[in-house]
Amino acid sequence: MKTGFIGLGHLGKTMAKRLISTNAELTVWNRTREKAADLGVPVADSPANLISSVDVLFLNLFDSDAVAEVISGREGLMEGDCKGKVVVDTTTNHFGRVEDFYAMLKEKGASYLESPVIGSVVPASKGQLTVLVSGEESAYDRALPFLERIGRPIFYLIRPTLATKMKLINNLMLGAFMASIAEALVFAEECGIGKSAALDIFSAGAGNSAVLNAKKEKLMKEDFSSHFSSALMYKDLHCLQDLASGLRRPLLTGSVTKEIFGMALAREMGDLDLSAVYGLFKKY
Repeated sequence: MKTGFIGLGHLGKTMAKRLISTNAELTVWNRTREKAADLGVPVADSPANLISSVDVLFLNLFDSDAVAEVISGREGLMEGDCKGKVVVDTTTNHFGRVEDFYAMLKEKGASYLESPVIGSVVPASKGQLTVLVSGEESAYDRALPFLERIGRPIFYLIRPTLATKMKLINNLMLGAFMASIAEALVFAEECGIGKSAALDIFSAGAGNSAVLNAKKEKLMKEDFSSHFSSALMYKDLHCLQDLASGLRRPLLTGSVTKEIFGMALAREMGDLDLSAVYGLFKKY
């Protein structure tokens, strides 16, 4: 089957490269065409042209507004030949918006799968993302051979919105862990404990986690080039607050964590990796 990919940001481009490395017959589209120059695959002129020429199409975009524009905007997917196609949206969306995406693409004869992924650039490059999926089982079966190329394990949650809600809930832990690790590291340094020693102790104790393992080198080198940006974390925690409101329950650690990443945005750190919150605590 022919495959398409839209959205060549840090994660999207890495996922596209992973598909290419597994010999997928891939065509891409990106708003900034130059980002596709080094991939060595065909570049479509528009989302409409791309969906007309492929069987399964992946999206990886910043937010739900960007997804809506690709689907229904000028020369968007809905203007192409959508009949019988599967659209796999790996964007972390607002849970309320994905219901619209299901309906819009169904109207044109396409099947929509929400499939947010857990992990960032490094696991994506190895095909080791954790993949969440909701949507029609027949569409899932068609997309599965490609999903297996970008990650394992794959959790098929079936009912629309569940995959998106689970991704937002997961990011509550990601953001809170990252903020706690950053603050604890600054406390250790203020006490005169070296950064390397403190991180090693965290790894041997209560701080041991996938988050620490993924961000330890960044914290050591203070290299905050983005794998998953503070702006994305802030956006996801804002969506989680809406989920909490709908469930009529408080969001305690998530709300505090969201405001920490809001401070990062206010200090023009939004494009940096989420581990850059270390710098916020360091300045106090």
